[in-house]
Amino acid sequence: MTGTDRPGPTPREAAEAWESLFRTQVTLMRRLLADDIWGDLSMREYDVLFTLSTGGGAMRLRDLNENILMAQSSLSRLVDRLERQGLVRRESAPEDGRGVRVVLTREGVSTQKEVGRKHVHSIAHYVGTAMSADDLAELRVLLDKLRAAQAAVPERSRVPG
Repeated sequence: MTGTDRPGPTPREAAEAWESLFRTQVTLMRRLLADDIWGDLSMREYDVLFTLSTGGGAMRLRDLNENILMAQSSLSRLVDRLERQGLVRRESAPEDGRGVRVVLTREGVSTQKEVGRKHVHSIAHYVGTAMSADDLAELRVLLDKLRAAQAAVPERSRVPG
């Protein structure tokens, strides 16, 4: 039982909540993609720059891949494009010499910050005008709870039945 003495959610309730979350994300992503804020970047390229910026400006390629919803081979090609644009560079990982780190260049930092400011204003427009500050705080708590719980939830393929 949960803290409310209500049984856990049914599979249908979980699926309906997921569907709502997914459809909301699709709707918002389409609006964000349509915004004229990206300059020469694609939204995926910006995502790589943003992820690197939150990771201290450098990440091993495999760690970057864990934070981005993209196949490893596609990510490698995307990093190649960003490297040609002078926004990132690859270097050997200092801890083992075999791994590769992707590092933001000075130009990459500047581009991420410039596009990021515009992106935040778009998010504020689409999300912040639709919900109160209290609603947004509650939504964040719930989503953070859902994400954090995944570490303890076994892979579906490992669950009997």
